[in-house]
Amino acid sequence: MRLADIPVPETAAAAAAHEVLTHYSAPALVNHCVRSYLLAASLAVSEQLEVDVELLYVASLLHDIGLEPAFDSHTLPFEDAGGHVAWVFAAGAGWPTARREHAAQVIIAHMRGTDPAVNPEGYLLDVATGLDISGRNADRWPTDLLAEFVAAHPRLDLAERFTACFRDQAERKPDSTAAAAVRSGIADRLAANPLEEL
Repeated sequence: MRLADIPVPETAAAAAAHEVLTHYSAPALVNHCVRSYLLAASLAVSEQLEVDVELLYVASLLHDIGLEPAFDSHTLPFEDAGGHVAWVFAAGAGWPTARREHAAQVIIAHMRGTDPAVNPEGYLLDVATGLDISGRNADRWPTDLLAEFVAAHPRLDLAERFTACFRDQAERKPDSTAAAAVRSGIADRLAANPLEEL
């Protein structure tokens, strides 16, 4: 499998999600979200999981939007805030209510995990971000494919920027999943991520 083999939806909603991402997020976070989609979609192919590709793409691109100042909630964990943004975005795209809810749940699941039989897109995004942020399970992808992803969408200052975002979340929301990630050493995992060496 190569980067060119991974399906990227060419729909109005997909294009709008990319526009929203690039408008509100710094380049390192844009690249992280795009890599997260590529990791998730390639894993879907290799594990033969049937997924809603457009929904996976939109959720992947918007999964960290709750970290951005324009959408940050001072009461909700960032993944919940991002889920609400995705619901509103999907409503604007004309998606049915159940599909809007699913998009929101995919984003929430990327920080909490889920059963692939129940929410395959959420499972894939959880595993994909687990690699791109914490370096988990790199052996589930071919090294040459990972290198191609990183070459096409460089990591830039992701480790420093993402660590700062999570520390800010942790300080303001000490019971959040972001705070738990800070306490468990996310900064060290980001710095030691094997993708940084590709």
